[in-house]
Amino acid sequence: MTAAPVLDPQRTALVLVDLMERIVALPLEPRKGTEVLASAQELAHTFRTAGAPVVLVRVERPSVAEQPPGSGLVPGLAGPGDLEVVKRTIGAFQGTGLDEHLRERGVTTLVFGGIATNLGVESTARAAADLGYELVFVEDAMAAFTAAEHEASVRLDFPRLGTVVTAAGVRLTPA
Repeated sequence: MTAAPVLDPQRTALVLVDLMERIVALPLEPRKGTEVLASAQELAHTFRTAGAPVVLVRVERPSVAEQPPGSGLVPGLAGPGDLEVVKRTIGAFQGTGLDEHLRERGVTTLVFGGIATNLGVESTARAAADLGYELVFVEDAMAAFTAAEHEASVRLDFPRLGTVVTAAGVRLTPA
């Protein structure tokens, strides 16, 4: 991991992927979903306090009459002014208007956390990189179904796309 860049809250958004009750409750590695959630909540508080946008992404299964129980965001995660994005694919950009919402706010840098590291987070990050965003990955605000999947993304893929940091290393300039 490298030193985190100092981030401008006027140009940076926190993107938290699939922190839904049924997903947080799954057996995850290298940390439990509740640990990911705790880190994500601290990050969200930091971003909100600095006046930076918080984007909460959740998935819905397409073409079903009713979503499975636990498909909402974990209670208490969303705050006033947060942007909630509902995706129907692995990544959060396809067909959601996310890029447009971010550009309207002047966002050029995205800070990522969520579940699963190698699926929803990585898919969203790859699309963001293709769209020209600067990327920061908060390693201890993510988990996957196996430690090996998490590590492959964090150690091999994410460093090629952006900067990998810990939650303690995320620094926003004062608003």
